[in-house]
Amino acid sequence: MSRVAGVVLAAGTSSRFGPENKLLASYGGQPMLRCVVETALATELDPVIIVTGHDAGGVQQALHGLDVVFAHNAGFETGQASSLKTGIAAVPDGCAGAMILLGDMPDVSAAVINQLLDEFAGEACIVVPHHGGVRGNPVILGRGSFNELDKTAGDKGARDLLSGGNVRMIDVGTDAVLRDFDTSNSLKGHQ
Repeated sequence: MSRVAGVVLAAGTSSRFGPENKLLASYGGQPMLRCVVETALATELDPVIIVTGHDAGGVQQALHGLDVVFAHNAGFETGQASSLKTGIAAVPDGCAGAMILLGDMPDVSAAVINQLLDEFAGEACIVVPHHGGVRGNPVILGRGSFNELDKTAGDKGARDLLSGGNVRMIDVGTDAVLRDFDTSNSLKGHQ
C-alpha cells in the first residue's frame, strides 16, 4: 500500500454549535476532536496532520501527547478550502495521497479508514465512501489531484474533484461516514 497522510480539518469556528468550540465538546468522555485523531492514529495513516485555525491553542491542548503534526491556517475564516490547502501543503513528498478527515465526525472507525486505504490505488486515485448512495467522509485524494485544489475557494472543499473517472466510490456499510455534529443538540446522548 502507498503511504497516505491523514489531514484532520480542525480550524473552523463552529458557528452553528454556539459559543463553545464543538471540536472540544465532550464526546464519549473526551474532546470530540481527540476521538477523531486517536482513531486516525490507530490506522496506517502517516503522518497525521491537524489543521488549526480558530482556537488553535485549545485544539493543541486537547491533543496534547499525541504524535501529530500541526499546520496552522491563518486564513481559516475564508472557509474550508483554505484549511484543505493548508493541510495538503503539509503532506510530505513521500506520501502518494492524503485522507481528509473532519474533526466533527468521531463515529468513523479505524475499520472504515482501513477499508478506504485498502481501496487506494496510487497518486491518480480518489477514494470516496458512501452509504445508501449518499457520498460521505473521509475521502482520500491522490497526490495527482493536489494541484486541482488551488482552484477551490470558500466552503466548497474538494467537492469538484469527486466526480471524475478516477474516483472510486466505496459502500462502507455504515452511516458513520454521513454523521457529523454541527449543533449542541446533535451531541445529546454522546457525552
